[in-house]
Amino acid sequence: MYLDSAFDANQTYKYDKYFPKFINPGLEFYEGIQLALDSLQKEKAQLDVYVYDLKSVKQSLSGILNSDSFNNMDLMIGNVNNVEMVLLANTAAQKKIPFINVNFPNDGGITNNPYLVILNSTLKTHCEGIYRFMQKQFPLDEIIMFRKKGPQEDRLQAYFTEFTKVTASVPLKIKYINLEDKFDSTLLALYLNKNRETICVAGSLDLNFANDLCQKLASISDQYNLKLIGMPNWDGLPGLNKPGMKTLEVIYTTPFNLSNSNSVALSIQDHFKDRFYSRPSDMVYRGYETMFRFGKLLLQYGPALNTSLTEKKFNVFTDFDIQPVYTNRQNMTLDYFENKKLYFVRKLNGTIAGIN
Repeated sequence: MYLDSAFDANQTYKYDKYFPKFINPGLEFYEGIQLALDSLQKEKAQLDVYVYDLKSVKQSLSGILNSDSFNNMDLMIGNVNNVEMVLLANTAAQKKIPFINVNFPNDGGITNNPYLVILNSTLKTHCEGIYRFMQKQFPLDEIIMFRKKGPQEDRLQAYFTEFTKVTASVPLKIKYINLEDKFDSTLLALYLNKNRETICVAGSLDLNFANDLCQKLASISDQYNLKLIGMPNWDGLPGLNKPGMKTLEVIYTTPFNLSNSNSVALSIQDHFKDRFYSRPSDMVYRGYETMFRFGKLLLQYGPALNTSLTEKKFNVFTDFDIQPVYTNRQNMTLDYFENKKLYFVRKLNGTIAGIN
């Protein structure tokens, strides 16, 4: 939450009447946590909750995890970066405390850790979900993955190649095209077919590349029958809101879901409108549903919570499907748990809608 950065030595807030962007995600996550605790308190839930600011200069994360008081913890919930995630996951395995990694979509190379839960599904899971989606929706269409050069892009392509080899269904025929910098729509058109639908896949997590690809394909989308499938980090992609994007149908994945008719979501929206004159961000909802769901599971199962992580009880906004992940299936060593539930979102003509 960067509290040390936000207040001076006299505990005076430094930024007058606004919140700097670097403070917002952690603060909004905490607000969601607090709202969930208010709900749990109304149910007279017996939980003892501690909140730690990971950016504190007074107490390091290592110091917190090695303190005597931390030995009595039954659950850890974190909005973390890659270094913090690995440190917390290692502590979870050592002290046998389940750790819910809410936001970081990577396993950090961790194996043999049944106490780690990854809610923000990994890139491999998203790629597998996209592959199966295309098998179901576009099994006979031409599929082209436009990508740029780079190790991350190589990894993305490797995932799709692997799924093609091991799928039990009819494998997709995907053509991989490397694009150099400053490519134009004329070059993209060379790979499109005016007589049949073409499914284009953005084979990169680079948002500059994504914006460029969207704009170039949108400029010729009235001449070709095409769809563009994006990556899981496209939820807030600026280019999707530009006027010229309306004619291009874009589909992307997300592991989190928020229905406009959800009563809890509407209550949180009213709370923010009345108290802060603003709208809650995604991090507020993530904080709420994580604290509420896993708090309820902890109350029901106690310290043995990690044996019940796949339970689908107490979901709030997202229908989490938490499954064990085995990297080495020969010895069936459980590496960690991961949310495998993905939602597909379609954006067309300025309208966003879910795909069942």
